[in-house]
Amino acid sequence: MSERIRFHLDENVKSAVARELRRRGIDVTTTMEAGLLAQSDESQLAFICEQKRVIMTHDDFLTIASLSSEHPGIAYCKQGTRSIGQIIEALVLIYEVYAPQEMVGRV
Repeated sequence: MSERIRFHLDENVKSAVARELRRRGIDVTTTMEAGLLAQSDESQLAFICEQKRVIMTHDDFLTIASLSSEHPGIAYCKQGTRSIGQIIEALVLIYEVYAPQEMVGRV
């Protein structure tokens, strides 16, 4: 598998997740770094589609995703249900198991 999944973390995901993914060599951006704080879901969707990044979210981004299967993928975890470590391990597992094209349109 030559191409690897790249992640984008929305504004509700703790920065420790990005730090640890980067420490493990995984390409990740955050909403703050991308200048998308307080931007609409449509803007976030446009960014992840342009950048071909799977978004990690805790919020209602799923609503807009249900309108279109044309997105690079969504990793969703209801806020407060998993520890930071569990979220990191889940994202690492996705990274290790799936190719980017296998995540397209998936939640």
